[in-house]
Amino acid sequence: MDNTEILFWNVDTQVDFVEPDGKLYVPGAEQLKPIWTAITAFAAQQDIRVVNTADFHYKNSLELSDTPDFITTFPEHCMAHTRGAAFVSATIPDNPVVYRWDKAYDSLQEVLKHRNIVICKDAFDVFSGNPYTDRIVEMLAPSVIVVYGVTTNVCVNDAVIGLAQRGKKVYVIDEAIKELPNIPLPFKKWETLGVERCSFEALKLKK
Repeated sequence: MDNTEILFWNVDTQVDFVEPDGKLYVPGAEQLKPIWTAITAFAAQQDIRVVNTADFHYKNSLELSDTPDFITTFPEHCMAHTRGAAFVSATIPDNPVVYRWDKAYDSLQEVLKHRNIVICKDAFDVFSGNPYTDRIVEMLAPSVIVVYGVTTNVCVNDAVIGLAQRGKKVYVIDEAIKELPNIPLPFKKWETLGVERCSFEALKLKK
């Protein structure tokens, strides 16, 4: 597979989700740091482009609530310009171009000049949470997208479904995702969309 045909898609590997002292800690997420480190290094070695999505909220975000149900609403997390919104060290993007949902851009051409792209979003679904996501995917035009990150049954799920519905072949690295408790897992839905789950080692063999 040619490197221009493949895109890695790193979902929300941010301090507030991954670190035990994070505001919306996903239990066990910190244990994924070694595999994320390996994936990040592999992408750099192989010159594979990486889209890195990130929650980037303000106080009035619709998914934030003082009385969250932990399914459609959550307590404050990944607030704009805070430590909690930063990527963990295992996945920090090298020299990225950043596209925020709350800024206007005259052109998106910079996306083609960078190996790392950061898409900041204000919703679970990166396609509804940032108005530039669809255009970025169109410009990069990958045929295969490899997804990893957190959380399996919220933002990872939305990314996987959104990409598959846009005609992309999607692989999910099984040991590089982690779910939130009390929310159903999406694997059956993924299967109906042709999404494949695989190990990182198996992915490297496909590469």
